[in-house]
Amino acid sequence: MDQLNKIIKLAWYVWHTKPLLDKKALFSDGTRYYRFPTEPTAQDEVHVRLRTAKENVDKVWVICDDHRIPANRKSSDEYFDYYEAVLPPGDQIRRYFFEVVSGQAHVYYNKLGASNQLNTYYNFQIIPDYHIPEWAKGAVFYQIFVDRFYNGDPSNDVVDREYIYVNGEPVRKTEHWDAVPSALDVCNFYGGDLQGVMDKLDYLQQLGVETIYLNPIFVSPSNHKYDCQDYDHIDPHFGKIVVDQGAPLAEWERTNAYAAKYASRTADPANLKASDELFARLVEEIHKRGMKVILDGVFNHCGSFNKWMDREGIYKLSGSYEPGAYESADSPYRSFFRFYDENAWPNNDTYDGWWGFDTLPKLNYENSEKLHEYVMSIAKKWLAPPYNIDGWRLDVAADLGHSSEYNHQFWHDFREAVKSVNPDALIIAEHYGDPSPWLSGGEWDTVMNYDAFMEPFSWFFTGLEKHSNEYRQDLFNNGRSFEETMNHNMSRMETPSLQAAMNELSNHDHSRFLTRTNRRAGRIESMGAAAAGEGINKGIFREAVLAQMTWPGCPTIYYGDEAGLCGWTDPDSRRSYPWGHEDQSLIALHKDLIAIHRVDAFRNGSLKMLRSEQGVIAYGRFTDQEHYVIVCNNNQEQMPMTLDVWLIGVPEGEWMELIMQTSEEGHTAGGQKYPVREGKIYLEVPAVSGMILKG
Repeated sequence: MDQLNKIIKLAWYVWHTKPLLDKKALFSDGTRYYRFPTEPTAQDEVHVRLRTAKENVDKVWVICDDHRIPANRKSSDEYFDYYEAVLPPGDQIRRYFFEVVSGQAHVYYNKLGASNQLNTYYNFQIIPDYHIPEWAKGAVFYQIFVDRFYNGDPSNDVVDREYIYVNGEPVRKTEHWDAVPSALDVCNFYGGDLQGVMDKLDYLQQLGVETIYLNPIFVSPSNHKYDCQDYDHIDPHFGKIVVDQGAPLAEWERTNAYAAKYASRTADPANLKASDELFARLVEEIHKRGMKVILDGVFNHCGSFNKWMDREGIYKLSGSYEPGAYESADSPYRSFFRFYDENAWPNNDTYDGWWGFDTLPKLNYENSEKLHEYVMSIAKKWLAPPYNIDGWRLDVAADLGHSSEYNHQFWHDFREAVKSVNPDALIIAEHYGDPSPWLSGGEWDTVMNYDAFMEPFSWFFTGLEKHSNEYRQDLFNNGRSFEETMNHNMSRMETPSLQAAMNELSNHDHSRFLTRTNRRAGRIESMGAAAAGEGINKGIFREAVLAQMTWPGCPTIYYGDEAGLCGWTDPDSRRSYPWGHEDQSLIALHKDLIAIHRVDAFRNGSLKMLRSEQGVIAYGRFTDQEHYVIVCNNNQEQMPMTLDVWLIGVPEGEWMELIMQTSEEGHTAGGQKYPVREGKIYLEVPAVSGMILKG
């Protein structure tokens, strides 16, 4: 009996003196360091891994749907034990989380981290046979709004009064390259073209760009070209004009009935052929440099100029196409659109326009198998020789079709069409909100990352939403809100999709990030163009770029951001690239950060938040072999900081070296070293600065 009592007392002592479960040490994610293979087939077993504090837990299970699978300790290092379980193959989406027991403590671990109460909404997922192109993960993108990038061929420029676009307004060529866009900017053309992109490939390559994303380049009457006129051909105003007949419209003409010059330029087969050939040569040159190219696909709607609609009579005037749906009820394209008054012929203005815009007729796929097949053929055409593009960016992708059911079916078919030509092509969708319904394996690869990048970054660093429409003092410098928002929104994407997501600070639809650093809500109409460059803070911009280049995903530079371009939201964000008066210090910053970004930890590694408070975010990016710490201090005063770098595996007694520091004045390579003591480093972080440290 005495022996039994001793055993009971010893067990009680061990139980109650065991170190408390260290929740901070628990870690797992969907990277290849914690799940392999990361993109399993239906036939693959999947190994999942959980990190715990060393000798700190009693048992670990993986709960995968209805299966409870024990995890075994497979390895250990200075700080951690690593538990691993093997999940059986399966052809359905599976969800899992970890269950951890240590003494009397019992916790769960999923995408939100460790918790005493499980929220299954954030469980990990395994999606069989869902593959994201490896080249895209962490690739550096560069977005070009072609008309404003560089004019390489003045002979293809739009001429004044070449045609009427909207509200009886004639188009015009902007006289000065550096002119600020006007309120009716859609009718103004600066002359940028594909030859201009070709001419600047050396610059883009030296910058470190890996993928070029072009805003729409198909035939279209606008400078933005989101109102496609002909999906089959490159716009000769961006390409080549070899046949140029007719004269500009007279001052009194307010319709396109006599726009023979425009009809010749955009519908003559010789111009279309020459423009397509130029694009093929451009892609070939991009590929020779080891870069990729993504085109913008606008398949939810087209333009009223489109050869299927031909509201303006351009194709009727050129005599080169069958009657459009606008002019004839017997048009072979009538089913491509939804007309509300079937008896209002000819000149039927009762068609469905996207968001009510009559210049943007919505495509009526549900009523036309021919249209569906045609767009699938377009998707394949530009991926195939001789064009060989590397993927599509999809405009307003969630809006396509008239029902959710059809929308998902269309994108399923689109994926099959794209991957049948090039399994390694990338499909990126423009989407606001939760993208997970489209990222379950059969539709998109990834998204333009508004919710899990652009918006939270803008709120934290500037207090402004992405259009500069609203300022929120409660979100400015709010590190806690930043972390919570990021955790939630990033959880809606699987790791491979997140790694390939387009992370932009600015783009063609939103204000320039550098302008947002002035923390003033407004637009060009109310504030004026000059105000976009007043009160800006380049120190904040440098911090944000440093974070952009070290955050999971594809850092995407909107042309001119790297040169210090300012601008309110569309149309002011579409200013011309400032050739000859760039901010060279900002270009140098981007070059240096892109070079740093190339390491595995930033492309494929894990993310661990180390600190989030007022004006401060600090996080680690790490693999089993690489360890980096990133710190942003957005406050106006220096901040002392202690960071637990043991959480990303930096060994005790080692040093962390500062390899980049930004400030309001510029950036430096650093060089200072910080000792790791008791798993921590101690920093004095200057005001409005960013730091990257390497372990």
